[in-house]
Formats: sequence, C-alpha cells, structure tokens
Amino acid sequence: MTKIAIAFDSNSGIRAQEATESGFFILPTPILIDDTQYFQDVNLTTEEFYEKLRSDSKVTTSQPNTFSAEELWTGILKDYDQILYFPISLGLSTSCENLGKLAEEKFKDKVFVIDHRRVSIPMRQAIYDAQKMIEENKSAEEIKKWLEDTAPFSAIYVMVTTLEYLKRGGRITPSKAIVGTLLKIKPVVRINGQGITQYKNVMTVSQGRKAMIEAVKKDLETKYREPYEAGKMMIGIAHTQCPEEAEKFKKQLIEAIPNVEFKCIDELNLSVAAHIGPGALATGCFIVY
Repeated sequence: MTKIAIAFDSNSGIRAQEATESGFFILPTPILIDDTQYFQDVNLTTEEFYEKLRSDSKVTTSQPNTFSAEELWTGILKDYDQILYFPISLGLSTSCENLGKLAEEKFKDKVFVIDHRRVSIPMRQAIYDAQKMIEENKSAEEIKKWLEDTAPFSAIYVMVTTLEYLKRGGRITPSKAIVGTLLKIKPVVRINGQGITQYKNVMTVSQGRKAMIEAVKKDLETKYREPYEAGKMMIGIAHTQCPEEAEKFKKQLIEAIPNVEFKCIDELNLSVAAHIGPGALATGCFIVY
C-alpha cells in the first residue's frame, strides 16, 4: 500500500505541536523582522511577534523557498512513497506555482502540489479531509483532484480594526490610512482562491460582525447552495489576539446560521497577522469531504 505524507506551509493555522501529533509536516513561512528572518514556533513565539508588531519594528513576510521545500520533501520521502503538499493559495502568492514547478522537475509522481485555493480554517479543513481520504486508501491523484475540484467552495471575511498594518505593508497608501483612521473606518475584506478584495467598510465592530454574518449567509444560500443543502458546508471563526470577541461572535454566528456545523475558533497564523495586526476578526464557510 502506498504510504502518503501530508505537508504544508504555515498558512493553515495548524501549529507545530498539532502537526507533530497528527503526523503532518510543516514548511514554515518566513517572517522578516527588521530584516532578520524568523519562523513561527521555531525561533519566534506568538508573544514576541506581537510585541515586535506593536513596536516600530519593520515586519514583513516572504514565501518558503524552493531549497527549503526540496530539503523537506527529500527527508520525508525517506519514509514515505508520496507527499501531498499544501501551499498558500495561488491567488495570494506565487509559492504554489514555484513549488509546483519544483515538484514536476525533481519529484514527479512523488510530490503533488495542490492548488487548493484555501487559507486559514478552510485550509486546515482541507488538510484533515486529505488525511481522511488517505485513511480510506484514496490515491494521491484522487485526493488532489477532489481538493482542486472543490477549491471554489470556500471564502473568508476579515474585519480589520486598524488600518495601520495595511499601511505598513503597502496594502493601502498612507493618505488613505489617515483618512480612514479619522473616519474610524474598519474595512471588511473577502479572501478566496483568487485573492483579497474589499467587501465593505463599517464604522463599528458590531457592524463588522453583522456584515460578515450576512456575507457568509448569502454565500451559503447562493454560490455554495448545492453543497450547503447537501450538508457539506461548515463555518468557523479566526482572530488575531481577540479571543473574547471571537467567543461573542461565535454565539451570533450560530444563532444566525443554525443549520450549519460550526467547526472551530482558530488564531490566525502570524504570516497573516503581520498584514492586518491584532484585534482582527474573521469568519468563513468552506466545504468538507
């Protein structure tokens, strides 16, 4: 029987200890702080990261390089026959494309780089779905096909409470940040496999929660209607250092959408938090195997 491993970058929100306990392998996403490279749970704790982020430190992110990927895959293949690798969505980074080329050139039929188009909680679910399919003796090709075929069936909405970090990362201009801050604007953005788009501007956290719930409910009843009615969709929440707000949001979300299984509350990984800062709240819906 073919022995298949699962590996992924840091963007699923699955931390090192959980990955080890589940038999997964992580290729950490580089975080650059004042031009020094760090990796979450390797040489950078969550507390240290947010301390640096709140200071005047320059915090940016990069993508895992091909040399690190090749080293990781080579090591895994000493004990496994094949690898399913989950990069960050192609719509958010070139990592999927670059590592796909590496797999084709040096690890053909051994490493399958999946263009799953998910991030955070939907990506986490996809990884555990893949594990379930492996347990059912599905082939790597079959699993890859299902994950890519179902790629359109997920979306995340994120409410950013401050424009400061979007400004620092160059996502908005300093002038827009100043105006937005003066007007107390809290943007809600939509993240899916194609990238990040602005969804709505709100003035308060409660308005933001309401807007995100309405957006998820609309997605389930329209574009995701078929898997939703088949009981194949889930909802979840993610946040950056605001667990109490996340718990409040969970109650609202379950009350508003009671007939969908609530999966989890997760803390957004540091490579995402670097661009949106602390206090951000997110929710989304996603397909399940």
